[in-house]
Amino acid sequence: MARIAGVDLPRDKQIETALTYIYGIGFTTSRQILGKAGIDPTTRVNKLTDNEVAKIRSVIDSEYRVEGALRTEVTMNIKRLMDIGCYRGLRHRRGLPVNGQRTKTNARTRKGRKKSVTGKRKK
Repeated sequence: MARIAGVDLPRDKQIETALTYIYGIGFTTSRQILGKAGIDPTTRVNKLTDNEVAKIRSVIDSEYRVEGALRTEVTMNIKRLMDIGCYRGLRHRRGLPVNGQRTKTNARTRKGRKKSVTGKRKK
Protein backbone atom coordinates (compact mmCIF):
# COMPACT_ATOMS: atom_id res chain seq x y z
CA MET A 1 0.00 0.00 0.00
CA ALA A 2 1.38 3.38 -1.00
CA ARG A 3 1.45 6.07 1.68
CA ILE A 4 1.75 9.60 0.33
CA ALA A 5 1.34 12.82 2.37
CA GLY A 6 0.19 10.79 5.37
CA VAL A 7 -2.66 9.10 3.48
CA ASP A 8 -2.88 5.40 2.66
CA LEU A 9 -3.95 5.13 -0.96
CA PRO A 10 -6.42 2.36 -1.87
CA ARG A 11 -4.58 -0.55 -3.51
CA ASP A 12 -6.96 -1.61 -6.28
CA LYS A 13 -7.67 1.80 -7.81
CA GLN A 14 -5.87 3.52 -10.65
CA ILE A 15 -3.26 5.97 -9.40
CA GLU A 16 -4.99 9.02 -10.93
CA THR A 17 -8.12 8.22 -8.91
CA ALA A 18 -6.25 7.15 -5.77
CA LEU A 19 -4.37 10.47 -5.54
CA THR A 20 -7.71 12.29 -5.15
CA TYR A 21 -8.00 10.70 -1.67
CA ILE A 22 -5.40 13.25 -0.57
CA TYR A 23 -6.95 16.51 0.67
CA GLY A 24 -6.14 19.27 -1.82
CA ILE A 25 -5.65 17.03 -4.86
CA GLY A 26 -8.45 16.69 -7.37
CA PHE A 27 -8.63 14.85 -10.66
CA THR A 28 -6.90 17.54 -12.75
CA THR A 29 -4.12 18.04 -10.21
CA SER A 30 -3.52 14.29 -9.99
CA ARG A 31 -3.11 14.17 -13.77
CA GLN A 32 -0.58 17.02 -13.61
CA ILE A 33 1.37 15.30 -10.85
CA LEU A 34 1.54 12.04 -12.79
CA GLY A 35 2.63 13.90 -15.92
CA LYS A 36 5.49 15.56 -14.06
CA ALA A 37 6.50 12.27 -12.45
CA GLY A 38 6.29 10.44 -15.81
CA ILE A 39 3.88 7.74 -14.63
CA ASP A 40 1.00 6.20 -16.60
CA PRO A 41 -2.32 7.36 -15.02
CA THR A 42 -3.97 3.97 -15.55
CA THR A 43 -1.41 2.10 -13.41
CA ARG A 44 -2.91 0.43 -10.34
CA VAL A 45 -1.54 1.50 -6.97
CA ASN A 46 -0.46 -2.03 -6.04
CA LYS A 47 1.63 -2.23 -9.26
CA LEU A 48 3.66 0.91 -8.46
CA THR A 49 7.32 0.46 -7.65
CA ASP A 50 8.98 2.18 -4.69
CA ASN A 51 10.85 4.41 -7.13
CA GLU A 52 7.58 5.62 -8.73
CA VAL A 53 6.00 6.29 -5.34
CA ALA A 54 9.08 8.31 -4.37
CA LYS A 55 8.77 10.37 -7.58
CA ILE A 56 5.12 11.14 -6.87
CA ARG A 57 5.93 12.03 -3.27
CA SER A 58 8.74 14.39 -4.31
CA VAL A 59 6.53 16.19 -6.87
CA ILE A 60 3.76 16.68 -4.30
CA ASP A 61 6.16 17.85 -1.58
CA SER A 62 7.94 20.35 -3.81
CA GLU A 63 5.04 21.91 -5.72
CA TYR A 64 1.73 21.45 -3.88
CA ARG A 65 0.27 22.30 -0.50
CA VAL A 66 -1.83 19.38 0.72
CA GLU A 67 -3.37 17.82 3.85
CA GLY A 68 -2.40 19.51 7.14
CA ALA A 69 -0.72 22.59 5.68
CA LEU A 70 -3.68 23.28 3.37
CA ARG A 71 -6.25 22.73 6.12
CA THR A 72 -4.33 25.12 8.37
CA GLU A 73 -4.18 27.76 5.65
CA VAL A 74 -7.93 27.53 4.95
CA THR A 75 -8.74 27.73 8.66
CA MET A 76 -6.49 30.74 9.12
CA ASN A 77 -8.07 32.51 6.12
CA ILE A 78 -11.54 32.03 7.62
CA LYS A 79 -10.31 33.16 11.04
CA ARG A 80 -8.78 36.28 9.48
CA LEU A 81 -12.11 37.16 7.84
CA MET A 82 -13.89 36.72 11.17
CA ASP A 83 -11.32 38.85 13.03
CA ILE A 84 -11.53 41.82 10.67
CA GLY A 85 -15.33 41.68 10.86
CA CYS A 86 -16.04 41.78 7.15
CA TYR A 87 -19.35 40.52 5.74
CA ARG A 88 -17.98 37.09 4.86
CA GLY A 89 -16.48 36.78 8.32
CA LEU A 90 -19.81 37.59 9.96
CA ARG A 91 -21.54 34.95 7.85
CA HIS A 92 -18.94 32.37 8.91
CA ARG A 93 -19.36 33.39 12.55
CA ARG A 94 -23.17 33.03 12.40
CA GLY A 95 -23.02 29.75 10.50
CA LEU A 96 -24.92 31.10 7.50
CA PRO A 97 -24.18 30.78 3.76
CA VAL A 98 -21.27 33.00 2.76
CA ASN A 99 -21.62 33.44 -0.99
CA GLY A 100 -25.00 35.17 -1.33
CA GLN A 101 -27.34 32.18 -1.34
CA ARG A 102 -30.92 32.57 -0.14
CA THR A 103 -31.75 31.68 3.45
CA LYS A 104 -35.54 31.99 3.68
CA THR A 105 -35.76 28.48 2.30
CA ASN A 106 -32.92 26.00 1.78
CA ALA A 107 -29.51 26.64 3.44
CA ARG A 108 -30.17 23.70 5.78
CA THR A 109 -26.62 22.44 5.43
CA ARG A 110 -25.26 25.61 7.02
CA LYS A 111 -28.13 26.41 9.40
CA GLY A 112 -28.71 22.91 10.78
CA ARG A 113 -32.06 21.30 11.55
CA LYS A 114 -35.19 23.43 11.69
CA LYS A 115 -36.03 25.04 15.01
CA SER A 116 -39.80 25.23 15.36
CA VAL A 117 -41.24 28.52 16.62
CA THR A 118 -43.89 27.85 19.28
CA GLY A 119 -46.54 30.14 20.71
CA LYS A 120 -47.10 32.07 17.50
CA ARG A 121 -50.89 31.78 17.43
CA LYS A 122 -53.18 34.59 16.28
CA LYS A 123 -55.80 35.77 18.73
